[in-house]
Amino acid sequence: MSRLTARFWVDAYLTRLRLFDIPAFVAAHGDDTGGAVLVKLNTLDGQATVFQRSFDLSSDTRVWAELAKGVEADVDAVVTRQRGFDPDLWVIEVEDRAGRHLLDHDGLA
Repeated sequence: MSRLTARFWVDAYLTRLRLFDIPAFVAAHGDDTGGAVLVKLNTLDGQATVFQRSFDLSSDTRVWAELAKGVEADVDAVVTRQRGFDPDLWVIEVEDRAGRHLLDHDGLA
């Protein structure tokens, strides 16, 4: 099975969010082909969660795992550190008071 490019996945994810009227934007543009993606969920109350794609060995599937959660400034510091390790990293920021990110929907893992 061929792998989707990072740019294709990001475009599809942003489109899906728009269909649900969930605001989101690219906070950091990574490598179009092979960049990894972080998704930051900003609940607009000073709190945030950042997710990274991981591999779950028990189910043999890709999943979105929580990398950091808490005060938005602390979560932003984690994202900044990750970008320091990997300049090809994409960061998508989702802004939703209800905490919707859609990463648990089919086709997004």
